[in-house]
Amino acid sequence: MIRVLVVDDEELVRSGLRLILEAAGDVVVVGEARDGGAAVAEVRRLRPEVVLMDVRMPGVDGLTAAAQILSLPDPPKLVMLTTFDLDEYVHEALRLGAVGFLLKDTPPRELAAAVRTVAGGQAMLSPSVTKRLLASYATRAPSRAEVARRRLAGLTGREEDVIRALARGLSNAEIGRELRLTEATVKTHVSRVLAKLGLANRVQAAIMVHDADLG
Repeated sequence: MIRVLVVDDEELVRSGLRLILEAAGDVVVVGEARDGGAAVAEVRRLRPEVVLMDVRMPGVDGLTAAAQILSLPDPPKLVMLTTFDLDEYVHEALRLGAVGFLLKDTPPRELAAAVRTVAGGQAMLSPSVTKRLLASYATRAPSRAEVARRRLAGLTGREEDVIRALARGLSNAEIGRELRLTEATVKTHVSRVLAKLGLANRVQAAIMVHDADLG
């Protein structure tokens, strides 16, 4: 069973998410929290595998809580809940190390699938919505672009091919088919790229590609 903590200031939203997730059969909601401060405390107490957390909440907001949760030893996979008009906040959450985001109107089946995806160690990089998010709200300051390009310049040609494909939201299997590599070889390349760039996950790698205008 995948252990999930749900964080939202609206009780109705929390209850709805619990019903949807626990209907999946392989997910259990181990706790709920109404603000970021309570979320941090519950993560310490319950040790969930996945946290679904709203961005905008009274008291301690989602971004502040995200920074605290992701600084804990062996932190859970963090997914932000949002509406599209808050995407700029989600972009910052991804920079902090969150593995993705969900719109609050995500269909129930997709919600459960997303939880399984992140629990399995994969980032949530939707080829459509996430790319639109990154392209719309990534800061395009020349200094940031230059830094990103310098860091990416240390990659081999094949590693650059892999990270470009990764930034488009492709899975390891899809990257392998596109580049004619085995899935195991792609996984090795991805691990090596993340280590070279000092990044925590695939989402941060995708952000760097977009910052460098290479996506």
